[in-house]
Amino acid sequence: MKAPEFPSDESDRLDALYGLDLLDTPAEQRFDAVTRTARRLFDVPMALITLVDAERQWFKSRCGLDAEETAREVSFCGHAILDDSALVVPDALDDERFSDNPLVLGEPNIRFYAGHPLRTVGGARVGTLCLLDRRPRTFNDSDRDALSDLALLVEGEFAAIELASIDELTGLLNRRGFTTQADRSLSLCGRKGWRAALMFLDCDDFKTINDSFGHAEGDLALKAMAQNIQSSCRTEDVIGRIGGDEFVVLLLDSNSDQAEQTANRMHDGLETLRTDEGARFNLDFSYGIVEFDPENPTSIGEMLEQADALMYRAKRAVEQG
Repeated sequence: MKAPEFPSDESDRLDALYGLDLLDTPAEQRFDAVTRTARRLFDVPMALITLVDAERQWFKSRCGLDAEETAREVSFCGHAILDDSALVVPDALDDERFSDNPLVLGEPNIRFYAGHPLRTVGGARVGTLCLLDRRPRTFNDSDRDALSDLALLVEGEFAAIELASIDELTGLLNRRGFTTQADRSLSLCGRKGWRAALMFLDCDDFKTINDSFGHAEGDLALKAMAQNIQSSCRTEDVIGRIGGDEFVVLLLDSNSDQAEQTANRMHDGLETLRTDEGARFNLDFSYGIVEFDPENPTSIGEMLEQADALMYRAKRAVEQG
């Protein structure tokens, strides 16, 4: 048996998978309808929608199979996510990768496999739509096209989930997306014993920009603020826009001093923006920072409340001069 290799983008792939927030969730009609259709269309006993986690493959939808997950090292789908096209195994006993696989020699006695990778909006291959049979069979080009069409339906559902987590104006995570991803990141910090810092930012006197130049210019200012935050942070930091002119950043494996340094970079970036000839608006922000202690963990909701209160206190101090 040959265990599947890990994709070169494994870290980003897992981030995309976790961003869907589908692992270990109940069955859903929108996904079950696809596997039922696949089983009927291809006349196979089993059809699955799998999500390939770090060490397991978990079945978001399963038709004809009782198991909820298997180890990734014995999975066919771990091989299927290595390429954009479908992986077809006409007879597993004739394939050296799978001939002595426990899923072939024992239940569910897989002989035939066809799995089409499922991608997120960003192109990460997070799982498969796959067909299983207990007997060998052929799979022609027309079959491949039909499986690809069904996979597109699943990817459409993935896209709907992702877009529901993204702020349309700035491209950052919205409140739902941020809290979901931040919650997972804090769980990681807790396991690793890392500290983290949450920064809550609110644009100062933003109403003046809308009143003076119009909402279109206000939108440009929000986009500029978002870009400045992104350029000041690391790729592993979690960034979101959770309100009209409110932004949040969760800095992993960081403390409040490092968060202050990040805030200084943001201020420097806005100063550069203010000196540009084309800049019509004067952007600045107030902020509050709270730390996450892995030995005394708090929820992302509690941290947001605390950081918001600190931000408001800083804003009032500036207004009162």
